Amino acid sequence: MLNAFVSFAALAIGSAQPAEEAGTDVEALLDRMTLEEKVGQLVQFNGFWDPTGPAPTGDMEERKFAAVEKGIVGSMLNVVGAEDVRTIQTYAMENSRLKIPMVFAYDVIHGHKTMFPIPLAEAASWNMDLIGQSAAVAAEEAAAQGLNWTFAPMVDISRDPRWGRVMEGAGEDPYLGSRIAVARVRGFQGEDLSAVDTIAACLKHFAAYGFAEAGKDYNAAELGTVTLFNTVLPPFKAGIEEAGALTVMNAFNTLNGIPATADDFLQRDILKDRWGFEGFVVSDWGSGREMIDHGFAADLEDAARLSILGGSDMDMESYAYFEHLEGLVETGIVDEGLVDDAVRRVLQAKVDLGLFDDPFRYIDEAREAEVLSDPEHRDVSRRVAEESAVLLKNEGGLLPLKEGERIALIGPLADDKDSPLGNWRAKAEKDSAVSVVEGFEAAGIAFDHEPGVVLETSDTNFATEIEVNMTDRSGMEEAVRAAAAADKVVLVLGEDAYHSGEARSRAELGFPGLQQELLEKVVEANPNTVLVVMSGRPLVLTWADENVPAILQAWHLGQESGTALANLLTGKVSPSGKLPMTFPRSVGQIPIYYNALNTGRPGPRTEVFWSHYMDESNAPLYPFGHGLSYSSFEYDRLRVREKGNGFEVSVRLRNTGNHEAKEVAQLYIRDRVASVSRPVKELKGFEKVSLRPGQSRTIRFELTEKELGFYDPRGEFLVEPGAFDVMVGGSSDTALSASFTLSER
Repeated sequence: MLNAFVSFAALAIGSAQPAEEAGTDVEALLDRMTLEEKVGQLVQFNGFWDPTGPAPTGDMEERKFAAVEKGIVGSMLNVVGAEDVRTIQTYAMENSRLKIPMVFAYDVIHGHKTMFPIPLAEAASWNMDLIGQSAAVAAEEAAAQGLNWTFAPMVDISRDPRWGRVMEGAGEDPYLGSRIAVARVRGFQGEDLSAVDTIAACLKHFAAYGFAEAGKDYNAAELGTVTLFNTVLPPFKAGIEEAGALTVMNAFNTLNGIPATADDFLQRDILKDRWGFEGFVVSDWGSGREMIDHGFAADLEDAARLSILGGSDMDMESYAYFEHLEGLVETGIVDEGLVDDAVRRVLQAKVDLGLFDDPFRYIDEAREAEVLSDPEHRDVSRRVAEESAVLLKNEGGLLPLKEGERIALIGPLADDKDSPLGNWRAKAEKDSAVSVVEGFEAAGIAFDHEPGVVLETSDTNFATEIEVNMTDRSGMEEAVRAAAAADKVVLVLGEDAYHSGEARSRAELGFPGLQQELLEKVVEANPNTVLVVMSGRPLVLTWADENVPAILQAWHLGQESGTALANLLTGKVSPSGKLPMTFPRSVGQIPIYYNALNTGRPGPRTEVFWSHYMDESNAPLYPFGHGLSYSSFEYDRLRVREKGNGFEVSVRLRNTGNHEAKEVAQLYIRDRVASVSRPVKELKGFEKVSLRPGQSRTIRFELTEKELGFYDPRGEFLVEPGAFDVMVGGSSDTALSASFTLSER
């Protein structure tokens, strides 16, 4: 009977003990483990065979299967579904000497069965409650399929939209990124990690992966320690200290010439010693082996040595620990105490997940069927999507669409039911998104649909390069005729979901294929054009900004994309998203971000000798925090007063338009003089509020030493007295300001 293997105490220790003494149980179990069993707990394999079919063939596959069958593998990833997980967990429980359960992991990035907006889009909602709900739904669905660990959230800060994985993060700002990290970890892990509707979170990628040079994935990262401590690390720290993230994943990149997988400064000094992180660190896929290509490890055995010395606890799919760690300990090259520390962390995580109490607690076919068919999950997806879209421009009140208008719905993404699912769409049912065409039909909007052009010329998947259409203009003439005959045009352009994501870096950030040509011809035929941009990153929209009166940044909004967009475009819902990342005017401005240093020659000056381009503005096309609604808002009565050990900032926000709408009030500060040069602006607070026409509300923010301090180059946190500016508004480009002085404490 499978349920015979349910008591950690009975199987591993021999006597029942209360949950609060789980640490003692782990030590007792560790004392009984052989070296082979210890190393096995630090190995993670990919799902490499059909658990319900024949055993795999081939030397490595047979060896991996034998290790799983023997019960000495700590974890597997990409084994999904109650039936398959039950089969493999049974191997571990029936055949392992100490009955140690396995932990099952999966990339639950922006939804599981129900696909949500990509994380960058969710970040644009600035709604921590909705972001937490999104993660909680994804966790419930993943757990119902026997999973108990996700490789999310990605909390890499990045200032470079050329990097494809910006779609998987929260953008460029460490404060917003930290708040989102906390919301997503809490959503995944809930209040009880052992509950059957929660899963363990994994903060990734530790660290500086988002600073890959030239925005090219897997590239080296070079940055100073002030940027490391003040920009890169805060979301990780918040996710651990405020939300209790159980695991951390290291990164593919080198930092200061050291591959992150072997970086003891990052993983041992900062993460485990300074921050007191008690969970475990898993490598990224094959990153241990990749240290050979980095020129850092001589061979796979050396990679195993360097990884364990550097603080990487579990090895994902490089086989370095599987092949060599036991021998390194037996020959005295690696201290067994390092292995014990890593195993202790892994075992404690399994205790926290409740797997020792019941290894099959997550495996229930009836719950799997019930949870995966819950219609409320798609409703949550729709609500998140509605708050994630960002209205970039709306000249002349072109939006919302009005009843009775003749609409031409044009563009290759208008009828796309797959791209809106986002880069991790392979995890969901293909073509399961509501398209814009379907959303318009359901909303009762009268329209003519013409795709205009085809975006792709081949069927693509996660592992292949995308070939875009550069020659087929056969549908363009019909689209232009439809545009000319309409009162208004809704033109849906952008990226296929696989134009962004891992390994999807782009040197140019315009519309792929013939879409720009279609855009220009449609606008010429009908200037009353609304541009809806589906993308996984900020694109260069300079031509559109100059020529199109209304632009809605729609990202990839998940399964309810079309429904949400119909609601937004018709005014049933007013847009409320704000940009989590700066939009550049040209690729040459990148990296461009709002919280930059002032430099010694900020300008502008009358002569040429100041920090600027000869052929481009310094200003972004759309600044961080920008986003319009169908209403308008006024900020006034900005006040700053001392309160306790900090300051209270208050401002009155008033809806001066004719629509009920939501606004994200944003608080920024500037430390005028410090021992380390500080940015011209730093986000330190925000609140999203809904106001009726004419309604006003006083919003209050608190500034404490946590918000006013910063890290020096050695990673020491400093709070220095002196003058500060405080700025409040609807984006980072706000002129409403006040000042205060922080006295010596």
